[in-house]
Amino acid sequence: MRALLIKALLHFFALFPLSTVHTIATFLGRKIALRPSLRLTQVTRTNIRLCFPHLSPSAQETLVKESLIETCKAFSELGALWLWRADRVLALVREVSGEACLQQALERGQGVVLLTPHLGAWELAGLYASSRYTLTALYRPPKLAGLHDLIHTARERAGGHFVPTDQSGVRALYKALRQRQVVGILPDQVPSDASSGIFAPFFGKPAYTMVLVYRLVRKTGAAVIFTYAERLPQGRGFHLHFLPAPANMMAENVEVAVGALNQGVEQCVPNCTAQYQWSYKRFKRRPEGTVSVYK
Repeated sequence: MRALLIKALLHFFALFPLSTVHTIATFLGRKIALRPSLRLTQVTRTNIRLCFPHLSPSAQETLVKESLIETCKAFSELGALWLWRADRVLALVREVSGEACLQQALERGQGVVLLTPHLGAWELAGLYASSRYTLTALYRPPKLAGLHDLIHTARERAGGHFVPTDQSGVRALYKALRQRQVVGILPDQVPSDASSGIFAPFFGKPAYTMVLVYRLVRKTGAAVIFTYAERLPQGRGFHLHFLPAPANMMAENVEVAVGALNQGVEQCVPNCTAQYQWSYKRFKRRPEGTVSVYK
């Protein structure tokens, strides 16, 4: 039932131009900001207080409100990003910066690990990459099984190949990199088990962070590049950014390399801070002996 409701909402939002969808989302986000007891609001506020302790309380609250609006935009625009024709969606890309770093890596004969943080319209960033490069990306099935086919079809409609987040999927990533192709990973998801991550600073706080990228780079010599699709004002579309990863991501020491991964995400965020997914429990896994920050 819940999957059917979400599908209905997505089809509803897909009927309208992006500017209208973002106007509706702005109204909803402002209403949610008035409900401090909602879990969405509580998690957003907790993350912003943890990551931006230098901001005044009023500045933090302003960012919370802006973030909730952007969170509503991120959901509502999925109707367009998943259900419109691929060419219509790609036409929303108004500007691209830094893509030469990806192209140069491929020209050097390197595979590329393309890291797409939960910033802006990450679904659009993946669609753009799969339309221009041979892309293999990890795909974690949704908790609602009824959404699986819709999401999987949407993500692969521009040519990308999405593989599960298990050993078969990881093997597919290694194979693609050895063939000098591009692989896509969301670098800021909390790993699901104790063998797939370590704690590293994220905005100065310990965050359980994947070691997969470190292993891929050490075994294949792949280049690492970050990308995100910045949401433009008034629903005008998106500005796609590509940035080389911090040099320390190539370090032999796993703690140094994984710390650099988080630094790379941090370097993307300031350009559109409210568009990061602050509603995600990034710090839900805690170092031993510490309590949850979300209670």
